Amino acid sequence: MKRLGKVSHYAKQGFLIVRTNWIPSLNEPVVDKNLKHVGVVKDVFGPVDYPYVAVKPHVKNPEDYVGALLYVDTRKRRSKKFKGKSKPKKAKHSRPAPKRRG
Repeated sequence: MKRLGKVSHYAKQGFLIVRTNWIPSLNEPVVDKNLKHVGVVKDVFGPVDYPYVAVKPHVKNPEDYVGALLYVDTRKRRSKKFKGKSKPKKAKHSRPAPKRRG
């Protein structure tokens, strides 16, 4: 878990705005101090040294998180694409039949 920062406000567009001192990757999961999933990072904007992060909330009352500390969940996640399955095998390319003369 890496500290993201304190929620400054809830924007009209439906995002929690967090001020931070580092730049997280987009779509990183965001949790609170109890490891409850709050949302995902959707945008990073503002000055490079001290940017703002827009978090798309996945909770019922996002206004309750104003003033709360949020964290980026750095635990390893399994890819949803292959969840519970092995990787798909590549199809073998067949060669076209040789052309007949004559």
